[in-house]
Amino acid sequence: MIQRRKTRVIDVGGVKIGGDNPIRVQSMTTPKTDDVAEVVKQIHDLETAGCEIIRVTVNNQESADALPAVLKQIHIPLIADIHFDYKMALESLKHNVACVRINPGNIGAEWKTVDVVKAARDAGKAIRIGVNAGSLEKPLLKKYGHPTPDALVESALASIELLEKHNFFNFKVSIKSSDVISNYQAYTKLSAKTDAPLHLGVTEAGTKNYGTVKSAVGIGSLLMAGVGDTIRVSLSCDPVEEVKAGVYILKSLGLKNDAPEIIACPSCGRADIDVYALAEEVERRALGLKKNIKIAVMGCVVNGPGESMEADIGIAGGKGEGLVYKKGKAIKKVPEGEMLQYLMREIEAM
Repeated sequence: MIQRRKTRVIDVGGVKIGGDNPIRVQSMTTPKTDDVAEVVKQIHDLETAGCEIIRVTVNNQESADALPAVLKQIHIPLIADIHFDYKMALESLKHNVACVRINPGNIGAEWKTVDVVKAARDAGKAIRIGVNAGSLEKPLLKKYGHPTPDALVESALASIELLEKHNFFNFKVSIKSSDVISNYQAYTKLSAKTDAPLHLGVTEAGTKNYGTVKSAVGIGSLLMAGVGDTIRVSLSCDPVEEVKAGVYILKSLGLKNDAPEIIACPSCGRADIDVYALAEEVERRALGLKKNIKIAVMGCVVNGPGESMEADIGIAGGKGEGLVYKKGKAIKKVPEGEMLQYLMREIEAM
């Protein structure tokens, strides 16, 4: 069992983060924020997939003005993402967002951050300090030559000190790099120097396939080291895929107990059923199920019965049929054409 680093607990829109609270999965919307209908639709899709906190861009007044209409129609806490213009953070807080994300590398003079801190404290809202290798402060780039792990940590610690100096502690910190090793070094160095909750991610990880692998390695290695309180997988694709990857990372490490785990064989010449199609459809239909169960989809009699018996429910394929197992016992032999529907009925009834 992974021993998590003890962090202080903060509140983001009623969701507790840090301490022994669950590690939360986040994502970010892709439509323009003032396109309220599209933003709300995407947030609903993300929530169905398992997103627990959502971030939207607030880069102009139109985006800020759209926040009340978005907030009325969603069910999860919303973070306003701020770059350059601290006034947009103040506007967002006036509209009752749960949290604002500010980047010390591009928000400007210190007094601007202080104004945001005071407004968040007065409103009882949270802040995320978002340090990013791509937008590090110029003095630190000059000092270190490029965004090294030590440079990222120095930036984060300066912001932490500033917020705490103003008696503000309801914040979390991210310190992202697109390089997995630098990312790991920066987060582990920072985790030893603060008890603030940490938001994990590998920034600009890449396309769906490569970015998922990078994120699984980068985020997973930190989680295994006990570091991390929220996560976001950053992919160049539909953000629903980010959420799915985040849920699967947590599930694979035993850090999420309200989502199904699906195991499936890679198939081979022994398989007499279409394992790929069956496993993909089971995964699609199981998306969003709040069930802590293991589902096995197996293609032949070599490993199929054993894996299916070890799962909560599973199916071992044979020629034109499959044997369904539940809690270690064979319960029914089902024709191939009925396997999916029978398996899903049993899963939904569990």
